[in-house]
Amino acid sequence: MKVVGITTQQEVYVGSKDRNFRINEFLIITDPYQGDLMGEVVEAQTYNKYMPLSLHGELADSSVIESLKAIGYNIEEDTIYIGKIRLLNEALYPVETGSSVRVPIFDEVKDLMIQSSTDEGLVLGIIKNTDQMIDDMDEEYQNLLYTFEEGKLIGQKDIPYIYNIRSMHQYPHIGVFGGSGSGKSFGLRVILEELMDLNIPTIVLDPHFEMDFSEIGEYMPKGEINIYNEKFKCLQVGFHVGVRFEDLSPQDIKNLLDAASTLTDAMSNVVDILFKRNDSYNSFYNRLKMLAEAQEEGTMDRINARITEAASNLEREGWQKRKELYLSYDKTCPYSSVRGIIWRLNRLNNEGIFSKDIKPIEEGLHMGKLIVIQGSTRILQVFSTYLLNNLYHKRRDYKDALYKKTTADYFPPFIIVTDEAHNFAPKGYDSPSKSILKEISQEGRKYGAFLILATQRPTLLDETITAQLNTKFIFRTVRASDIQTIKEETDITEEEARRLPYLRTGDVFVSEASLGRTIFARIRAADTTSPHTENPFDELKNKTEEDDEKFLSIIKDKLPINGDDFINVIKEIESETGLTYPLNLFEGKLDTLVEKGILKKEKTPFFNVYKQ
Repeated sequence: MKVVGITTQQEVYVGSKDRNFRINEFLIITDPYQGDLMGEVVEAQTYNKYMPLSLHGELADSSVIESLKAIGYNIEEDTIYIGKIRLLNEALYPVETGSSVRVPIFDEVKDLMIQSSTDEGLVLGIIKNTDQMIDDMDEEYQNLLYTFEEGKLIGQKDIPYIYNIRSMHQYPHIGVFGGSGSGKSFGLRVILEELMDLNIPTIVLDPHFEMDFSEIGEYMPKGEINIYNEKFKCLQVGFHVGVRFEDLSPQDIKNLLDAASTLTDAMSNVVDILFKRNDSYNSFYNRLKMLAEAQEEGTMDRINARITEAASNLEREGWQKRKELYLSYDKTCPYSSVRGIIWRLNRLNNEGIFSKDIKPIEEGLHMGKLIVIQGSTRILQVFSTYLLNNLYHKRRDYKDALYKKTTADYFPPFIIVTDEAHNFAPKGYDSPSKSILKEISQEGRKYGAFLILATQRPTLLDETITAQLNTKFIFRTVRASDIQTIKEETDITEEEARRLPYLRTGDVFVSEASLGRTIFARIRAADTTSPHTENPFDELKNKTEEDDEKFLSIIKDKLPINGDDFINVIKEIESETGLTYPLNLFEGKLDTLVEKGILKKEKTPFFNVYKQ
């Protein structure tokens, strides 16, 4: 392999007549004046004079062809392999044409490829096209993982990609981008498994109910299975966790109500005026309701009449209280705004938001667990606004207290992970959860709070937050606007951007600020599997077969069944099993079993007979 053609300090062409080149493989150029220069193949071509691709019979630059001739390649007869190499570090001078090129050994690339030990980093996959360097690789980096390709497990044949989690202190936050079916959620699962292995406190907002780690992948070898049951906990908003109303500030209340449905300025003013510190849900709700009822009467005369006509002392006291509220707040709290707050409060209460607290989450984080918070996207938007504000400021208060040399309860550093991140921090408009995520993205590094945000649409994610994601995992992406956003936010090259729509599921470009370059990797096979892995068409088929078997077991001892006896058979089934079949449905099910060859149908002059 030799350097050919005109060279620069950044890029060179190399040629070979017996070895093809692979995109993203690493090679060393031995320059006689500058020493060894490491580079990465960014383009690969094959040239043959008699099998041209272009109209002029030449694929490569003419200077490259002439250079190949000059160093002894017989381009009239041989197939020539040509690669374009981009140097990892810019050379002082243009590379000497004719310099030899060789494959590096592991020790020469170790510092470039391996940023962390296996004990302290996240073992996420393999660096593609590094298989030629693993013969002398350190034993600790061998046989760490499997990849899943063509429907089967493949043992590790390349250098492992190990993400240095400690680098997040200088280069915080991770973005995971990729279209549907690209392997994005699969990659996120692998990241979470690794965080559990290191016992790093993590909160996962899971709108799809898929981040459950109790089900081990059937493809994993039996002796090499990691069990995560004790390392994570799934909690549903409204069932296991919620908001303790007494702990809320006026701003918390407004954030929650705004997440339920957008607040007007007048409604916000109602909360500021009517909400009292340490209010319970009932005390605040009753104050609003009594004011609204007084406003519905409309005038002081009608309210006084209700007091006079009260049937009991209790009713009289209630209307006296309504009168006081009316006199104090009617002019500053419009009726429509009060009703709007009541409606929003009711909506949140009916969803169970106020029925629990966040203690299970705090306890889990203190134990170094991964806490998966499940609910619909809207409910998670509401709840995460309160939760993240609360937890982030507990961590911040602890760190500030250390600096001020005062006392505060310990709260551990933690990572916040969410799929469909553009729903929580959208570009172009405000949402309640966006402000806290933006604050953490800008200041969380100092306090030990970090983000891992996954989305199919990076273009729809808030630009301030996108700019703070110092590491980006980029899976297959098709939309031009998303590819443009990725090009603007990473150091991905034009050639790599062109490859994005065609990446295989599980292949990923990793743009890591701490490395200063992009790595082409493949995510390892996850130890666990999503509860939603069953193909829906298999599910449909299995359910149909199950229903057929159940129906057959019910009618088996009643066969043969005559067409004029359906009603009696249906009554008999109802008395035995409690199941009722309409006449048309019963006959339709029998005909279905006939179509499938399970039953036979004989026609007689008067009726059909169904038998086995």
